[in-house]
Amino acid sequence: MAPTATDFPAPAAVVTEVVPRTLESVEIGADGTDAWMSARYRPPGERFVRLNLITTITGATSGGDGTSETITSRTDRFVLGAIRRSADVVVVGAETVRVEGYLLPKTARLAVVTTSGDLGVDKLSAAGRDDRPPALVLCPKNRADEVRHALGDAPAEVVPVPSDGDRLRPETLIAVLRAKGLGRVVCEGGPALASQFVDSGVVDEICVTVSPVLEPARHPFVTLSGRLESTVAGMLVDDAGFSYLRLRIRG
Repeated sequence: MAPTATDFPAPAAVVTEVVPRTLESVEIGADGTDAWMSARYRPPGERFVRLNLITTITGATSGGDGTSETITSRTDRFVLGAIRRSADVVVVGAETVRVEGYLLPKTARLAVVTTSGDLGVDKLSAAGRDDRPPALVLCPKNRADEVRHALGDAPAEVVPVPSDGDRLRPETLIAVLRAKGLGRVVCEGGPALASQFVDSGVVDEICVTVSPVLEPARHPFVTLSGRLESTVAGMLVDDAGFSYLRLRIRG
């Protein structure tokens, strides 16, 4: 049986802030930790675009089971919660939904980018969250009817997006989301969508968890067409050897 996030690496209990060098530490799950983490990940404005990704030190974005479950940690999930609480909308690609499965987030809206509407069987769920609005499914205008048919009874609302054929540009996706009042955006990948977001210049900050796992890397977690200048806006580390880095893109 493949190892899981609950047995290797060991779940982290304490996280420490090293950039800025406060060296403040909190215990994950203790009183006040939610507020402490949210303060570190609060965006500077109402219009802010982030990537939130996990990679091993070898550059893999998933473990042997094809998902992130075998390379993540309790602290990483806690950071994910803080980032989502600070966002209006979580954007993911259809492939990520098919592989990982997605439950409608507790706070932010979910948006799925697709050209076909194929999200996998029962991979998009509202289980226990029937009070949450449906996912926004962003697709090319010329594919809208096809996508509606493919979605069936999934908890989703189709949003036709202007496109170049089947290509959906990140700039257009962001504009469509902002028109709906969703200005604080976090893209959770996968790697192809994340790379498109970075290369398009729409990303303000990259939040990347580095997992201390030696996993074969099938593809880079982000593929760039050129060097990208950034500054370190913040960094946390935990007692299981994970680091949580925020890179502010220099515009």
